[in-house]
Amino acid sequence: MIEKTLQQVFGYDDFRPGQRPVIEAVTAGRSAAAIFPTGSGKSLCYQLPALHLPHLTLVISPLLALMQDQLAFLERHGIAAASIDSGQSREETAAVMEGVKRGEIRILMISVERLKNERFRAFIRRVPISLMVVDEAHCISEWGHNFRPDYLKLPSYRHEFGIPQALLLTATATPRVIADMRSRFDIAEGDVTATGFYRPNLHLEVAPVPDQDRPRRLVEWLRSRHPTQPSAPTIVYVTLQQTAERLAAYLSKAGIVATAYHAGLEGEVRERIQRDFMAGQTPCIVATIAFGMGIDKADIRNVVHFDLPKSIENYSQEIGRAGRDGHPSDCLMLAGRDHLNVLENFVYGDTPEHYGIRLVIDEALGAAMGSGVGQWELMLNVLSQHSNIRPLPLKTLLVQLELRGIIAPRYSYFAEYRFRLHDGPEVLAARFEGERRAFVQAILDASRRARTWHTLDFETLARLGAERGLNTDRTRVITALDYFVAQGWMILESKQMTEVYDVLRQDIDPADLTDELHGYFRDKEQAEIERLHAMLALFESGSCLSRRLADWFGDDRAPARCGHCSACHGRPARLPAPEPPKPLELHVIERLGGELVQRLDASGNGHPVTPDVITRFLCGLTGPLLTRSKARRLAGFAALEAHRYADVRERVARSGLADAPATRR
Repeated sequence: MIEKTLQQVFGYDDFRPGQRPVIEAVTAGRSAAAIFPTGSGKSLCYQLPALHLPHLTLVISPLLALMQDQLAFLERHGIAAASIDSGQSREETAAVMEGVKRGEIRILMISVERLKNERFRAFIRRVPISLMVVDEAHCISEWGHNFRPDYLKLPSYRHEFGIPQALLLTATATPRVIADMRSRFDIAEGDVTATGFYRPNLHLEVAPVPDQDRPRRLVEWLRSRHPTQPSAPTIVYVTLQQTAERLAAYLSKAGIVATAYHAGLEGEVRERIQRDFMAGQTPCIVATIAFGMGIDKADIRNVVHFDLPKSIENYSQEIGRAGRDGHPSDCLMLAGRDHLNVLENFVYGDTPEHYGIRLVIDEALGAAMGSGVGQWELMLNVLSQHSNIRPLPLKTLLVQLELRGIIAPRYSYFAEYRFRLHDGPEVLAARFEGERRAFVQAILDASRRARTWHTLDFETLARLGAERGLNTDRTRVITALDYFVAQGWMILESKQMTEVYDVLRQDIDPADLTDELHGYFRDKEQAEIERLHAMLALFESGSCLSRRLADWFGDDRAPARCGHCSACHGRPARLPAPEPPKPLELHVIERLGGELVQRLDASGNGHPVTPDVITRFLCGLTGPLLTRSKARRLAGFAALEAHRYADVRERVARSGLADAPATRR
């Protein structure tokens, strides 16, 4: 049966390695996991079973680019699939939801954040689902290289929606991460299929070059590899956006047509660059890691790391985009240790301060005591600004409070719903009879009108419902509003996502808990720094690079010597250290940091000016407080980014800047 579908629908004569056992497990009704290298056919492991399962296949994917690439593939093969994403109009979203309800759409792709939307959850509860697919599933593990706190909630969502089985897909998972994935989704060990990380057609070379010589060496290398075809498809990875711009200009001037790609470009520009690269019109992309996810171009011949990758996992994923057609391809690592400080500083910038953690804990406990019902409502962006904790680590902090049994997520809702009727209110109410008409009238009566828009007041609606003996449960109201939209009777807008938690415990010592959680984040910080140094050790290894890379992921099937890496060729690397920066003098720190202290003191924001706040400013690390204060405009921002964070922080602490008036409020 599955062989017939493989040939008739997808046009393949046979399965790739690993696909068959995964597909057989899913079609037999079991949960499974597929750990395949990038470009090895993970997507078919859900696309084919979706045609044999009785109900919807729900795919959770982290990036819009991944969704669009897979949707285009499914459309070419005549498979009814769609996505719901923030770029769609409300009418487009309503059309997709209607197609799902009627059973016409077999595969629905969403981001994990969509599951926080109460309207979507109310909709999806009414839809029978056969399979939950989790793409980039390593994100569910705190031990993974790209942990995303929202992924931790996926097992509970699966239970909430009554989804009988799950399929986890990833290209990069260490043994510890795989064990974490299995336990969270109850996957039997025999239903985990890993095909190995060794790629015999990839030539791995670590040839570090000092920073100032790197552009010239890159040009020489590209020309030597393809003297008759300098336009072979190439991706050059860099860390910073400005590096991408500068290097693309340098390559183009040297006769190698290159285009910069990074998150700072407009969405339409990024899409155009990606299309041109896929079509072969732009041969070389100089990109931050924003480029590559969802890229399924088989003939990429070169992947170059001009700067250090963020981790071994990132390196494996990025070189995995080369040579998917099986032909020989070259992967070059030019970077030395000169960029290590930048990567380390990114890690330090995500560690919440003691002050911010305590503020979040106090808000949770204070909200519960003030309400008397043990309930805490928050808007993530507002809390991020208040605590000076970036959104991602703030989500991690909330998850840690969940794991310690202090809070539990109850639901999320939009604080404001407003609608515009195509006809008058009396026309909408007249479409119904009896109790339903009274229910619709209550919604209209509870909505404040300003010209053409009505804003729904849920508290007023609850009171009217009690007075009139009506069921005005929030879920029923949201369902009704969506129905009105689907019928073309209204336009609906929602905003101000609010998350509601139950506070389960108040018998805790906030100071002790703050110390414990601050220690957790410091340990996590140290683990990330160690991960960076493990990567450096791999690059400097005297033994086979391919084998060392496979060993990192627990794959013992790679040969002891691949014969096609720089170590096997007798050229083990020694990453050059950067030129030592100028000594950190206290008067320079006081001068550069003093302007920030004055601005924060004048702003009256109430946040203490800690050594970490000043150090992040001097090292060029943004955060809610610095962004709100427009600190980028000050001369000292990023002035010391070439220095190690720990060294700058030690000098800042000695300078006395952190004792400025802003700290004594």
